[in-house]
Amino acid sequence: MTEPSASPPQAVASADAARPPSWMAALRVYLQPASLRMLSLGFSAGLPLLLVLGTLSFRLREAGIDRSTIGHLSWVGLAYGFKWVWAPLVDRMPLPFLTRWLGRRRSWLLLSQLVIMAALLGMAWCDPSQALEPIVWCALAVAFASATQDIALDAFRIESAGAAQQSAMAASYQTGYRLAMIWAGAGVLWVAAWVQGPQVSGYQHAAWAAAYTAMALSMLMGMLTVLFSQEPVPAPMAPARNPREWLQGALVDPFADFLRRYGWQAVLILLLIATYRISDVVMGIMANPFYVDMGYTKDEVATVTKVYGVLMTLLGAFVGGVLSMRWGVMRILLLGAVLSAASNVLFAWLSGVGHDVMSLVLVVSADNLASGIASAAFIAYLSSLTNVSYSATQYALLSSMMLLLPKFIAGFSGDYVNAHGYASFFIGTAWLGLPVLLLVVLAGRSAKRASPAVPAP
Repeated sequence: MTEPSASPPQAVASADAARPPSWMAALRVYLQPASLRMLSLGFSAGLPLLLVLGTLSFRLREAGIDRSTIGHLSWVGLAYGFKWVWAPLVDRMPLPFLTRWLGRRRSWLLLSQLVIMAALLGMAWCDPSQALEPIVWCALAVAFASATQDIALDAFRIESAGAAQQSAMAASYQTGYRLAMIWAGAGVLWVAAWVQGPQVSGYQHAAWAAAYTAMALSMLMGMLTVLFSQEPVPAPMAPARNPREWLQGALVDPFADFLRRYGWQAVLILLLIATYRISDVVMGIMANPFYVDMGYTKDEVATVTKVYGVLMTLLGAFVGGVLSMRWGVMRILLLGAVLSAASNVLFAWLSGVGHDVMSLVLVVSADNLASGIASAAFIAYLSSLTNVSYSATQYALLSSMMLLLPKFIAGFSGDYVNAHGYASFFIGTAWLGLPVLLLVVLAGRSAKRASPAVPAP
């Protein structure tokens, strides 16, 4: 009787590679140096966003600015949606002196951080109750520099770890990002309330000036991390012999590569990316004006929504990162889409409850937990789609599409609230998330049926 032959070494290695990591191994990756660096740089990335969108809307509403104007000013955030336009320059163009000293990724990171700090100082001393235009220009500068920082940082993250670690890197990035949002959300309100004092109510420019100055100085953390980090090994690029070849490599090749690798699936992928966060983004623009109009104080909003709520988002990001590694990104994408749309309905319920802190805690807990799970899975999904040779440009294109349509629609959110009220608005944002569920299912099925025509290095 013939004995069965032993399994070849290649088959054993393939089986080991396909086996999911243990729970302990999945958790240990968060303590690696690359994850810790991403935690700090995530803080630098998360700091500017609320200061030009979320917290700024609270400041403007307190200063007496109309909801429609606040909604229209949210189009400042479209800078994040168009960052793919200058992403090829960030990906390939060296900066005088800085690139030779720090390298391609870190030089752009440091430059963008310096601009963010300067523009935040400008926002600190501009008084929107006296003149709105100066603070808008400063906010545009912060948004543009912040989007540039995102381009370089996304490439830095993707090039600093392999595909198997990208979920954990995304979760570390989200953790730092959300910690910054605690500081830029709650911290700025606490500083403003402390400077203003309990005896003074309403808007006071000096209090907000002190708060935004503290936020500007907080960018030093990201600068120090950049200076003491190691530049990732750059992907090899063929030298361009003339400007035409440089433009071909910087502008055309990254987009052509994406279409060539995914073929007809690219349309489905881009539709999913363009709509996945639409419920959260559209609803978020009116969240702070909603808190002001419902009578919540700076301290209540800071404690519940900017500290406790962000901690719930951190928990969601941690859970989303671990579950994505264990059960796959597409399943957690679907879970995040369901939870994000459903949590918006709770805000409609809150609008009928009125000023009640415990109800606010309940709603914010559910909403931010759902947001953290969705964000960690979505960032890992975007990272898996990029070719490391064009990481900055391709990731900028994908993450820009995530914001473009939602930010445009969100600009009309103040008009909708003025016409129909908060309850109708929140329910409408939940309905916006329903098509996303179908797109996630279709994208998951198409990914199982076919692989990219040309695999990414």
